[in-house]
Amino acid sequence: MRALRLMAWKSEPELVEVPDPAPGPGQVVVRVGGAGACHSDLHLMHDFEAGTVPWSPPFTLGHENAGWVQAVGDGVTGVRVGQPVAVYGPWGCGTCARCRMGMETLCENALQSPAPGGGGGLGVDGGMADLMLVPDARHLVPLPEGLEPATAAPLTDAGLTPYHAVRRSWPKLPPGSFAVVIGVGGLGHVAVQILKATTATTVIAVDRRPEALELARRHGADHAVASDADAARTIRELTRGLGADVVLDCVGVDATLALGAQVARPLGDLTIVGIGGGSLPVSFFGVPYEVSIQTIYWGSRSELVEVLDLGARGLLRPQVTRYSLDEAAEAYRKLAAGEVAGRAVVTPNAS
Repeated sequence: MRALRLMAWKSEPELVEVPDPAPGPGQVVVRVGGAGACHSDLHLMHDFEAGTVPWSPPFTLGHENAGWVQAVGDGVTGVRVGQPVAVYGPWGCGTCARCRMGMETLCENALQSPAPGGGGGLGVDGGMADLMLVPDARHLVPLPEGLEPATAAPLTDAGLTPYHAVRRSWPKLPPGSFAVVIGVGGLGHVAVQILKATTATTVIAVDRRPEALELARRHGADHAVASDADAARTIRELTRGLGADVVLDCVGVDATLALGAQVARPLGDLTIVGIGGGSLPVSFFGVPYEVSIQTIYWGSRSELVEVLDLGARGLLRPQVTRYSLDEAAEAYRKLAAGEVAGRAVVTPNAS
């Protein structure tokens, strides 16, 4: 079969022929219908080097995946051949307390996982291929009726990650509150939809690109603010001088983190979603009083079920540009150039 593989750190991926996977006991092979091209993959290609993470190339890219069950190994229950499924991306040990809670992103026995801190497409072969081997059926979530794999695939990360961020801040998002989403890209435009679908907050989207601000408006943002020298003042005015109860930084560079700290309301949440590599100095007078600052990494398996339900009901609709597997490398080049609105999804098997 064909697979888009990262062969070495600091290199471009290559589309190569590899053997078809065969499922062992407890394993499942998925015929891939959609694999999202995530900005974090660009960090794998261009920024990571030996020692950055406890795994290394070569491996097949693609950690946002959905498709149809192609084959099952001995002992597999709960899924059937031909069934449409999404793949829960982080793969932990499966036995520690956090894994049993469905929070395999926070596996406490990572050395017993397929790739510590990673999963399919992150140290282990992912979904940028005709077929994908999933090491345990627990990683599969059946797709609800009305949701097809190419739409479901980006929801497994670009939907799940901001959903986890928003969900943990629900108590701070009642009517009269304000939420700021910084960066309206693959995750940010879904974050806007999640806020509108699950809370009564007023949503303020921030980006430097006019087309991204228009994307935010189309998906329900109440205000769209250019990320310029006046952004903090504008947000303060929109929030009646109070600041934002929740800030979701979907970029994560120095400038956006500083903006988030400037506009956060005391007692608010500043959640760093993007992995842009920035840092935020924290001191007694450096951030508003009692602001909680946190990072997140994906979400839980049960949260993915909730995200897929929202997607099937039409409340979450990532803007998707589809590419064939032959075009996958080009999709990443366009993503790196900032030419992808929403999410690029590679469709090795269109139906």
